[in-house]
Amino acid sequence: MNISDEVKRLHELHQAGALTDAEFDQAKAKVLSCVNPDKSSDSGSDFTTEIGRLRRSRTDRWLGGVCGGLAKVSNMEAWIWRLVFALVALCGFGAGVVIYLLMWIFVPEE
Repeated sequence: MNISDEVKRLHELHQAGALTDAEFDQAKAKVLSCVNPDKSSDSGSDFTTEIGRLRRSRTDRWLGGVCGGLAKVSNMEAWIWRLVFALVALCGFGAGVVIYLLMWIFVPEE
């Protein structure tokens, strides 16, 4: 059911006497407040917002603070990110080192 159908249904309920004027206005405002044409309804916008918050940590760091920053954004412990980078570095032919260095260079510090 799209927004116009919902508003139409609310109007029908109001005309039938099932909703008072105040209830109709409140329900209509609630339906219309959920509409935001600038944002899509998928979770991709949440992901981009979280990535935009990514900063290298100044306090929780061993080398560049990348894992500490990832820990703050993802709500995981920093040691888990350190372990992931170490495993990818050892098992992925050094890819973890390259990814870490690139993040150290391109992710701004908090």
